[in-house]
Amino acid sequence: MLLRNLGLLSSVTLALMAAPALAQAPATAPTAHDFARNAQIDDVSISPDGKHIAGLVSPDGVTKVVAIWETANPDKAPTILGASKMQLMAVNFVKDDRLAVVAQQLWTYGSTKAHLQKVYITDLQGSKWTSALPENRGKSDYEELVQAVGNPSILSRLPNDPKHILVLNTGANGAGDVYKVDLYDGGADRVTRGSDRFGGLEADHTGELRARQKVEVNNGNVYIGQQIRDPKTGEWSEHFRSYAKDRNLTTVVGFGDDPNIVYVNVRQNGADKTGIYEYDIAQRKIIEPAFEIKLFDAGGPILDDDGKVLGFSYGADTGRDYWVDPVLAAAAKNLPTALGVKPTSLQWTDPSGAAPAKFSYPDGAGVQITDWSKDKKYILVRKSGPNLPPEYYLLTDGTKLTLLGKSRPQINPAVLGESRLVQYAARDGLMIPAFLHTPPKDVYGPGPYPAIVLPHGGPSARDELDWDVSGWTKYFTSRGYVVIQPQFRGSEGWGSRLARAGDAQWGMAMQDDNDDAAKYLIDQKLAAPDRIALFGYSYGGYAAFAAAIRPNGLYQCSIAGAGVAEIKRFQGETYNDRFLREYQRPTIDGLDPLPNAKNVSIPIFVYHGDRDQTVEVEESRRFVGALKAAGKTYKYLEIKDMGHQYNFMTPEMLETQLVEIEKYLKTDCGPGGL
Repeated sequence: MLLRNLGLLSSVTLALMAAPALAQAPATAPTAHDFARNAQIDDVSISPDGKHIAGLVSPDGVTKVVAIWETANPDKAPTILGASKMQLMAVNFVKDDRLAVVAQQLWTYGSTKAHLQKVYITDLQGSKWTSALPENRGKSDYEELVQAVGNPSILSRLPNDPKHILVLNTGANGAGDVYKVDLYDGGADRVTRGSDRFGGLEADHTGELRARQKVEVNNGNVYIGQQIRDPKTGEWSEHFRSYAKDRNLTTVVGFGDDPNIVYVNVRQNGADKTGIYEYDIAQRKIIEPAFEIKLFDAGGPILDDDGKVLGFSYGADTGRDYWVDPVLAAAAKNLPTALGVKPTSLQWTDPSGAAPAKFSYPDGAGVQITDWSKDKKYILVRKSGPNLPPEYYLLTDGTKLTLLGKSRPQINPAVLGESRLVQYAARDGLMIPAFLHTPPKDVYGPGPYPAIVLPHGGPSARDELDWDVSGWTKYFTSRGYVVIQPQFRGSEGWGSRLARAGDAQWGMAMQDDNDDAAKYLIDQKLAAPDRIALFGYSYGGYAAFAAAIRPNGLYQCSIAGAGVAEIKRFQGETYNDRFLREYQRPTIDGLDPLPNAKNVSIPIFVYHGDRDQTVEVEESRRFVGALKAAGKTYKYLEIKDMGHQYNFMTPEMLETQLVEIEKYLKTDCGPGGL
């Protein structure tokens, strides 16, 4: 029965598969429970030998367990591995017959309330679970505490070693030490000692530690020295200096099959976008670009187990891959047609000021190759988009395509509306990218609609034109709202000019970009001028505070989730790190919400989780206290046991957010509700 619920149903021939027709959109939208429940299948990976597939499954939408299928018999009931006291959060193969599983539970120490995560190793039957690194007892109660909350990280799965992985220690005893761990007898041999002078350790495909970073000061200026280990002599030496004030880091992103060549990511010669370059260690120079894309930042190379380049990653409407391996490139070419994915395009004016260029991306949903067996006989495929919850497929021998499962079959894509990439000119002329989500026209007409401006967190982050696991976009489009996600100045991934234009502009030019997104909706006749709200979380929550404070606003109300209310306190997070004091602190300045709470002029809904370790719940408590003292109209909700990030939110917490936000918009947002 579990197998049937997961959608492990049929195999088809790749060349003959066509897109299914969508039914007429019904008037009934998916419920908050439909959006919030855990995915029925997620985090799917394949063993290197191709014999097994593992993933997280949740038949009831609440509890997550690990399911393991035989690749040759995907219709056979999977082996199920669960945990009684901890929630399983991620799973991946580290060997053909060994899995790394991330488990999580609530953790309280005195007044500190947080979430504790641990990486465990288990076999495919779940007969034995061990920590990724054998734990040693601390020498004091404090060391025992730090040891308990430390979560060793897997530095390398050592693909060519049948027994071992490399693990980085994060506990109290020997933090930064790297161990070679035997997954079968539990032994651990230290490879190198940790040092607070070095970080950013990287290993090549053979398991040799080949790159590290060191923070130094030169003439009063802080820099990161990127060190590389010579493949012949084994000596470490500095090859790049990245000064904090320049905010252009040169980082090692991969080691090729030639031990003298490394791949680095850098913005070269004043370019607006980052590229991937080959670097010759012996000659100590960048020799040629390995991958650049005109409109977007490059990420890193995708390498096989022997260091051979298979492709390159980059940012676009969402994370994309460019494949050079012939097998993967052929699959990437054929899969969109087989899965009914069609392209759309627009004329793109880059924020850098470069000449306009045509940009194409998948319409509604795209296809991504996510994993493969070493011989590439089996390839895992993810189909997803802003209007399609992820679906997982197995491609065999380049032709046979098997549906493994749909993450949220309870949600009908036909009732979610449409999504597309747009851009608009800010008041100073800077082009701002944005993701526009409109309601289904056959249900709600052509507009104008009630509108939500939804700035992202970070702020040095970005949104993706993909499935929104929070439900914040599609829950509301399915209810007749138009939602826009402005990639305001300060956002990363769209080039240096847009990112740097946000320096010290919190609540000022950054906030202008959000307001200009609202004006764009009005100009496009998509939003009614008197029916617009701003909702954001984290930095977006800060933007909601600012929207309520700034005079002559465009909004009927604002909704602030886990927002930064005190800029000075946020700046203080950088004080203990010399590099961040020069790299990040100068970017954080502008309108400070707490001392300006008396100027709030619209209704505001503030909510926060009481286990938030990123933005402390006290920030919202103090802001609400200031609102109360000033006699302002507000609503406050504190969600018990909720942390800051999505993975620290249960389905019940996500459902609560959607329900309470919708209720507030309907009843308390401006006169009579939005």
